[in-house]
Amino acid sequence: MFRVVFIIFGLLILSSCSNDHLTIEDHSTPDKDVSNERTEDYNQYRNVYFGDTHIHTTFSFDAYLLGNMNTPDEAYRYAKGEGMKNSFGIDMKIREPLDFYAVTDHGFWMGVVDEWADTTTELSKHPLAKPYHNINSPENLNFDTGIKRIALFRQYAGQFVQTRGGYWKLFKAWLANDVSIASAAFDYDAHREAWTEVAKAAQKHNDPGNFTTFIGYEWTSAFLQPDGGAYHRNVLFNSSKAPKRPFTRMDSQNPEDLWTWMDTMRDKGLDSLAILHNSNQSNGQAFRLAYFDGRPLDQAYAEQRMRNEPMVEITQIKGTSETHPRLSPNDEWAGFEILNTRKGKTNFYSSPPGSYVREALMNGMALEREDRGNPFKLGFIGSSDNHNSSGSYEEDNYFGTTPLTGIPEVRASIPLNGVYGEMRTAQFGASGLAGVWAEENTRAAIFNALRRKETFGTSGNRIKLRFFGGFDLSSIDLDSEDLAKRAYGKGVPMGSDLMGQGTKAPSFIVWAQSDSYGAPLQRIQIIKGWYDHGYRKETREKIYDVACSDGLEVDPTTQRCPDNGAKVNLTNCAISNDKGASELKSVWTDPDFESGVEAFYYVRVLENPTCRWTTWDAIRTGNKIRPEVDITIQERAWSSPIWYKINQLF
Repeated sequence: MFRVVFIIFGLLILSSCSNDHLTIEDHSTPDKDVSNERTEDYNQYRNVYFGDTHIHTTFSFDAYLLGNMNTPDEAYRYAKGEGMKNSFGIDMKIREPLDFYAVTDHGFWMGVVDEWADTTTELSKHPLAKPYHNINSPENLNFDTGIKRIALFRQYAGQFVQTRGGYWKLFKAWLANDVSIASAAFDYDAHREAWTEVAKAAQKHNDPGNFTTFIGYEWTSAFLQPDGGAYHRNVLFNSSKAPKRPFTRMDSQNPEDLWTWMDTMRDKGLDSLAILHNSNQSNGQAFRLAYFDGRPLDQAYAEQRMRNEPMVEITQIKGTSETHPRLSPNDEWAGFEILNTRKGKTNFYSSPPGSYVREALMNGMALEREDRGNPFKLGFIGSSDNHNSSGSYEEDNYFGTTPLTGIPEVRASIPLNGVYGEMRTAQFGASGLAGVWAEENTRAAIFNALRRKETFGTSGNRIKLRFFGGFDLSSIDLDSEDLAKRAYGKGVPMGSDLMGQGTKAPSFIVWAQSDSYGAPLQRIQIIKGWYDHGYRKETREKIYDVACSDGLEVDPTTQRCPDNGAKVNLTNCAISNDKGASELKSVWTDPDFESGVEAFYYVRVLENPTCRWTTWDAIRTGNKIRPEVDITIQERAWSSPIWYKINQLF
């Protein structure tokens, strides 16, 4: 009799819990039904919208341990322009509201660490939970707890997570096909409650025509020791629907399994896309030329990856992933906000090859020439990865990436008792933002813009950037009121393929407008990359300045604008008011075009120099500027590429 009851009970658990990551839930509510009617700002030729698709709240295990108690609801209110205090009492507010936002808490152990800290829970009674008790109680939300918090995050959490639970937990994990449940440190109900709150907050704040949200989360992965290296993805869903629980690293650390899960969910009616981030810290793994198990790449891999992962963060708080001085020695601007440490092993160096986007774009073209598909045909955005429930995008209004880094001494920009903190903390950036060109500010329109890669990234400012390619663009009047309409009619926008027309060289329209709160624009550049498939068999790149400020002209020999003389006063961070431009436009034709050679082109826009946040901290506190960090930076924007294609027969 006992055996029968046990089996029936087990089957009931199986029916209620099995494969929750394959079960779809709808979080829409009657008062938030989304009409299919166009919003007032609908524009066939598309508007620009700025947002952040990478924000962590109190539900991320690392953000919680570093002191973040701000919720997804508070995060969305912040993005819409409300002021907010972080958990240590630091004021946070941005100058202008954003247009779209996504809370992307870690799927791994989402919402569970609070169960370790709350001494009334069953999970807190485990001996390994004791160091976490009351870590975020009011009396412990202060900077004096910093060393303890970092130790709990980096040294002790892994031991607790890997501790096996009792036989009943093992049995439930087997029934539910969820390895997390087998851990002594995991609570399924707390995890589900947090994920549901993330989804409900997104739905609550989604306001078509005014403010767009996405239900999403971060999927994490790491490669085997001793080399290590990691790179993660943010997964965004296109509707009010979401899986009952997110697919996490506990289900698989293989990104190909993540893409297969996304394919499965798409077949069930739930579309999504993944955005790769922190490739710079991946130690060469983000753009490795092999499957996860080491097999060589092929068409199937390229098609699956691009179907599910068409985007990459070109910049964020943990560094810029465009290129590296070692990979692009002839690019004078390649060293922007470089962070060479390895994700997950921050005392180790991250190898540049395989870690940066420009090289990946070129390698993708070489793979395609070998009839193996192009797995790196990526669109660009920027985002923050801020763990404060709030992006800190402004150099002169930088409040850190966690509550713990809310003051200059802790974020290592000035010394504490005569000693500077860890250099890596001072290397973090006030970055970045995503720009999209979409017909209207709705979830569907912005998701589709991300999917087609009509996007750009910025280092945190709000430069407006357009980029078109074609073969008859020089006939368009750049000062015409319907410039965008004409450009769409005669060419293709960023993120697109431009099919070749015999031996005719492609031309490009570049158009940038400065951030109203930022510095004037200094120059616009086009970066070209190609695969020389002749006898050289090598990937190559070249940088062209194509528009200069202050009436200056590009030197035809160096392909560079002369220096416009913009300066920064390092006593107060004042900048030149008489240098630079509020708008730059140009039509450019590739002077080195080779018939029969495919290439990609993308735009990089540079502002005049301004003070970096570390310099602002030093000046405001009366300290010397920290050595070995950049004193000034040139804020910038990067467009998604346009790929010049030819019909090939292999």
